Amino acid sequence: MTLAARLRAGETIFTAWSGIPDSITIETVARTAFDAVTLDMQHGAHHEDSVARGVLPILGAEKHAVVRVPVGRFDMASRALDFGAEAVIAPMINSADDARRFAAAMKYPPLGERSWGPTFGMPRRQKTPDLKAWLKNSNTDTISFAMIETRQALDALDDILDVPGIDAVFVGPGDFSIAWTNGDQINTSLEDMMPAIERIGRRALDAGKLTGIFAVDPAISGRYVDMGYRFIALGNENTYMALGANDLLGRARGSLKK
Repeated sequence: MTLAARLRAGETIFTAWSGIPDSITIETVARTAFDAVTLDMQHGAHHEDSVARGVLPILGAEKHAVVRVPVGRFDMASRALDFGAEAVIAPMINSADDARRFAAAMKYPPLGERSWGPTFGMPRRQKTPDLKAWLKNSNTDTISFAMIETRQALDALDDILDVPGIDAVFVGPGDFSIAWTNGDQINTSLEDMMPAIERIGRRALDAGKLTGIFAVDPAISGRYVDMGYRFIALGNENTYMALGANDLLGRARGSLKK
């Protein structure tokens, strides 16, 4: 089942977050219990080549491949899909115009302006490559996540949601907290902004869109789900290694005789 189908069915999907541009590391992350792996080009070290090579081990592990592109790199959104990604997260979508340019890169005509070129994506994701089925289903099977992380984006939310080809919103609580406090603090669990985050999720659902968010504190995930969010990102390789190492060392040291 595609990522889009699972989310539209109301399933909660947890995605790993990858910033290390190494296919073996990506393969290792993809073998964990996460449902998906997101390759981060914005703040992670991923680049075009690492995305092209990194999607394959994710799909090989039967997980969903997602890419976050750099700000304004809508050309890379098309490239990510051509490499076999099912979804693209675009940061700093602050207006309907930003959303229209993003959607144009994500969807084939007549909905968008995505150029035809399934050389890698189709054989990677279809057991029996079928050009007609690929063209027919791609606009539905791919997810365009517009990141909502500024006051400007919040003000323009309804206009962004109205753009054809925008399938989902994704909240970045770090940048949102900076915007919410006018640059005074970075606090992803800031209670004062939680009603706004919930409002984003509810309005997206009311518009028939999908929803995603980064849960810096995994313990807040249930609260986000209650707000309507279903695609939830957790941690990164640094987090996973630190937690694993600390757990192993803690148990080893705890076993030593005093």
